[in-house]
Amino acid sequence: MTDSPREFYDGLAADYHRIFPDWDASMSHQAAVLDGLLTRGLGPGPHRVLDCACGIGTQAIGLARTGHRVVGADLSPVAVTRAAAEAATRGAVLPTVAADMRQLPFRPGSFDAVVCADNALPHLLTVQDVTTALTAMRRVLRADGLLLLSVRDYDEARRTRPAATPPQVSYDSDGRTITFQLWHWHDDGERYDLEHFQLLPGALPGAPEWSVQVRRTTYWALTRAELSEAATAAGFTSPAWHEPPISGFHQPLLTARAG
Repeated sequence: MTDSPREFYDGLAADYHRIFPDWDASMSHQAAVLDGLLTRGLGPGPHRVLDCACGIGTQAIGLARTGHRVVGADLSPVAVTRAAAEAATRGAVLPTVAADMRQLPFRPGSFDAVVCADNALPHLLTVQDVTTALTAMRRVLRADGLLLLSVRDYDEARRTRPAATPPQVSYDSDGRTITFQLWHWHDDGERYDLEHFQLLPGALPGAPEWSVQVRRTTYWALTRAELSEAATAAGFTSPAWHEPPISGFHQPLLTARAG
């Protein structure tokens, strides 16, 4: 049985940074890539940016520190609370709101750009829900505003159907954390249930050396063509893909303009 996306990210929020070998370095690097795309697409900033799946702030904080006027939204109230606090400790201003990306609580044309990164959109499992979310992103963008959306390389995953991800090791003041995933593909070959494992260092003296957290959710492995088509159906134009070897981002990135 899988959790809802909100339950999954509420549970992961306290340990999400442990996915990264160096979370602050990842923030800075990702912000540099996204800022470059914003500048090329919209001209010199600062720009009004909505991160509609901000989580604990990995992209939003970095972009705010770059100088953009960023608002963070996420389905998980636990995650957005942490995002605002993490931003404040780094001297950044990040207003946040708990909101479903299908029902964004902002006026039409409020933003120059919308970011939806880190494979957030594929938590939506139907064409209707994906189109609804993209239409909501289009609504809050100004005319000719920019969408920046990243997902896993699902073209390759649909072909190979991986069963697991390699373990990743991160270090912080508490010690090492080991993170990996198991993927259980549905019969349709497009959706899969994910088990997210984290082996965490023991928190208390005398406690076992490791504790194990397992969280479960479901994804739809949307291909580039399917996402481009969905973006066009939602009113975006000029969809273009930016691949990791060229962009420097960790996932394929889709950019598109609000028509």
